[in-house]
Amino acid sequence: MNFFKKLFVKPQTLELTVTSSSGFHLRPVAQFVNTAKSYKDEIKATFNGKTVSAKAVNALLSLNLDKGDTFTLTAKGESASQALEKLKHLFDSLMEQDIETVTINKKAQDYEASSIKGDIICEGIAIAPLYLYETKQSYTPKDCTFNEAISLSITELEDLYETHKTQSNASIYLAQKELLLSLSAKKCQTLESFEQHITQECQILKGGKLEAKIADYQDLLRRVKIHLGYSYTFTPPHAPFILLADDLLPSDILTLEDSNAVAVILKHTSPTSHTAILLRASGLASLIVNSNIPDRQENIQKNVIVDATAGVLLLSPTSKDLKKAQKLQYLQTLDKSKASSKRHQQAWTRSEKRIYVLANVSDIESAKLAKDEGAEGIGLLRTEFLFTQTKPTLSKQVKAYESIFSLFTNITVRTLDVGGDKALPYLDIPPEDNPFLGLRGVRLFHTHYEILEEQLHAILLAANGKKIKIMFPMVSTVEEFTKAKSFTKEIAAKHQIDISNVRFGIMIEVPSVLFLMKDFNKIVDFYSIGTNDLTQYLFATERTHPLLKTDTLSPVVFSAIDNILKQTTKPVSICGELASNTKAIKKLLSLGLNTLSVTPKLIAQTKESIRNI
Repeated sequence: MNFFKKLFVKPQTLELTVTSSSGFHLRPVAQFVNTAKSYKDEIKATFNGKTVSAKAVNALLSLNLDKGDTFTLTAKGESASQALEKLKHLFDSLMEQDIETVTINKKAQDYEASSIKGDIICEGIAIAPLYLYETKQSYTPKDCTFNEAISLSITELEDLYETHKTQSNASIYLAQKELLLSLSAKKCQTLESFEQHITQECQILKGGKLEAKIADYQDLLRRVKIHLGYSYTFTPPHAPFILLADDLLPSDILTLEDSNAVAVILKHTSPTSHTAILLRASGLASLIVNSNIPDRQENIQKNVIVDATAGVLLLSPTSKDLKKAQKLQYLQTLDKSKASSKRHQQAWTRSEKRIYVLANVSDIESAKLAKDEGAEGIGLLRTEFLFTQTKPTLSKQVKAYESIFSLFTNITVRTLDVGGDKALPYLDIPPEDNPFLGLRGVRLFHTHYEILEEQLHAILLAANGKKIKIMFPMVSTVEEFTKAKSFTKEIAAKHQIDISNVRFGIMIEVPSVLFLMKDFNKIVDFYSIGTNDLTQYLFATERTHPLLKTDTLSPVVFSAIDNILKQTTKPVSICGELASNTKAIKKLLSLGLNTLSVTPKLIAQTKESIRNI
């Protein structure tokens, strides 16, 4: 497109509404920007009269977008329509997938001494002296340029992601990397200009929903400065201690994990900050206490109690308080160690009913984690991890599936569940008014059968005679399943692959299936109930809706599951989030379910819940 054509191209716009309770924060913003940068078009975001580039993380963050805020996305260029379409699908998906920070209910505890109340970041009980967080700063110049320091920091964040990618919080490091790329793209050639730029960006965030993300900016600045020769030394005590700090940077948490810290008290942070997220992942009992805490030396030398189950800090506990806290601490440790030590054992109810606990996995690393956590198989292998920014080759798919299949004997593979609200940059799907009711899951056979053909070929090659189950998502009619199964058989015949070892089933997530159970019983080998989508469709309420929410423990949901179990003549498992909900497990088992598939980290907890039923 020449200059004059560009000049007169009419911009295209759409409006997006933030539905995540955490706002449009760093991690989803980083993914959004990464996709926007893949287009040559000019893409901008406007909110409250302020317009910024949608291709810069720091620029989008400066809008301080909170839940319920609606901003305008504008694209101008040859592929403006396509860019907006992809970005809308991605945004909807990011809002749907963003995990809400749940407020932890405080347990009532009766202590004798007066206490200071706080908000719980991570549950736990600790008894130890307070220790003030202080760092000693020094500077010894290194033979490193500013640009080299930026590059080293980016590599460092990439390495941190690789090290922690089996954990849900690993995306923090990739998000920080994107933020650093955006910040360094501002033509800052010196540390002084870079530091000044970060100070300006932090000032913009102050007082807004995303104020807690200032710590990420400061964290990046410190990383860069360390490569240039600055050092920040924190010397923790050799004995157990409770750290008291105004706030911490995300990188500080890794240091704390290697220390004798038993709890953390922060004065100024948010439950949604990356510091708080990493504290929860570390398991350190931690509170946010906004009240003034005396930091005189006499308070630093004696034992205090942090009860992060009741949300209180006791600076002067009585002997009776200390004994009570010690008992609670012992019981809590006992419960955790008991569940963990028995994670590889089978789960039986008190009435001697065997319950199988499988894992929902989303890549090779999470499959390995599931094995270590005691999973008895894979109840749901989400294969989308292979189909991200670029289309995977057949050999890459085969290698990945082989690695996972080698870990277990009981494996259920879900075919690609994308389309509609889950966009792929190379998957051309026409715009849909309601993507949740559009081309998703098994419906891709209508438009993109070739991508499913290659995936099914890879799965069959990787199985190589091993018994596996192939599950089709978003099935709503008998004909959809029949065609998908026949298609798989044709692929097997074409490549001369024996599939006598393969069983075929469906995800029950579309309500129409509940009225077709007798017909499905004749043709499927198994079912898996996906309660997340099933609940959404039962109540006709989009999961990302900012105002309308559904009760996951609604009697309607259990009635639907009961209906399925009463009609089925084939094995049924459940792989939605309801399967690991401790408030739901007893009811699910009473209905007759004997196979639950949960996230790897909840396997031990789920098994222990079963043993107490």
